[in-house]
Amino acid sequence: MRLSLTLAGLTLLATLNGCGDSNTSSDDASETSARTTLAPPSETGILQVATRNGPTTYFIDRHQQPAGPEHDLIKAFADAQDWELEWTVHTSTSAVLEAVSQGDAHIAAAGLTLLPSRSEILAEGPVHTRVTEQLVCHRDLAPMPGSPAQMADLDIAVTADSSYVETLDRLAGEHEGIVYEQDDQRTTELLLSAVAEKTLDCTVADSNIVQMVRRHFPGLEIALELGSQHELGWYLPQQQAALAENSQAWMVSEQGKQAIDDMRHHYYAYISEFDFVDLRALNRRIEERLPAYIDQFIAAEEKTGMPADLLAALAYQESHWDPAAVSPTGVRGIMMLTQNTAESLGVTNRLDPAAAIDGGARYLADRHARLPDSIPEPDRLFQALASYNIGRGHLLDARTLARELGKDPDSWEDLQTVLPLKADKRYYPNTRYGYARGYEPVHYVQRIRNYRDVIATAFE
Repeated sequence: MRLSLTLAGLTLLATLNGCGDSNTSSDDASETSARTTLAPPSETGILQVATRNGPTTYFIDRHQQPAGPEHDLIKAFADAQDWELEWTVHTSTSAVLEAVSQGDAHIAAAGLTLLPSRSEILAEGPVHTRVTEQLVCHRDLAPMPGSPAQMADLDIAVTADSSYVETLDRLAGEHEGIVYEQDDQRTTELLLSAVAEKTLDCTVADSNIVQMVRRHFPGLEIALELGSQHELGWYLPQQQAALAENSQAWMVSEQGKQAIDDMRHHYYAYISEFDFVDLRALNRRIEERLPAYIDQFIAAEEKTGMPADLLAALAYQESHWDPAAVSPTGVRGIMMLTQNTAESLGVTNRLDPAAAIDGGARYLADRHARLPDSIPEPDRLFQALASYNIGRGHLLDARTLARELGKDPDSWEDLQTVLPLKADKRYYPNTRYGYARGYEPVHYVQRIRNYRDVIATAFE
């Protein structure tokens, strides 16, 4: 498979280095923007796809591999046709729609809501997900809006040119006082982050995005369901009507249905199984589960130098101290090691808690050892945890970006303000490893620190 990553605006296409399944570079930007009709993939053997970065669409994972719900579905479709893929990654929904409307891509797969206004100018592809648009506020907001009429005078922002704009326009026409801002700089994920940080009252997001992001921002509250369900699917240029019919037929086939099931299982099904914010559950598990593993955490500290209570907190974050934990994403055991990581550590059975704790401790120690000696403690330990979570490449990107922004890359206080910029289109295109859900390691480290404070007494 070939993969080219291209950052596109409405009037300018700038070429980036490719990364993912394999590396290629795109054609000259002026030639790309001038093209109006692509030869169909049935002739060229190449399916050109427009998408955007996001946890529910397309991203590069901690192992520097392309991933995401839209990525997996498109890949399954292309594999079924024996086509190669070329991805063009845009910074906004409007840029994706512009690219496909101009014929610069065969298909748009970017978590797009099927809307009559869009279907007037584009060919509808298949649908794969049903979502509800939700008004999301911080749980401390008072009073919490209980109906659209109570949305008046709230500070609301949504991603520009999104389906949420039409929804809010409709509600503003029905209820006085509803105003909102179209934000052309921040994605829906970043707007949810702003709500979590209380710099924005509320935003609107599809329920699948809320489900994905809310794990990392426990302060988010779903205030309202804004109407009935919507369908997410693919759009194509009107000139690609035959391809649209082909993709629709594939999606309703047994193979297509299986691809949808695999996608949902991989990215969504396990989310509700983990409760990272219930202090009562943590205290209960300290009494019921932790005693069986305390000696193993202490032994791992003696071997690696990584604090036993920190390792216990990391293990709680990963599995809630369940030695038989298995995630649909392929990680297993009390330390939730991937198969590749386990093999590199010589761990033959990830479900063996002693082996998994030892392996996880050695892996964290390796993340710690590979960081510059200039980083003081505990900042170095926090950066090692972030590397454990997001991958070393993305952490190094954040350190480089911190220097460019005049911040101290050795300071965790500074770095935790920079990591979220790996999801910001103003910054990530200029980093080596590109987009990452940089807010995740920030909250990952914070949760582990909070857990450690509670767990520490068990090791005294």
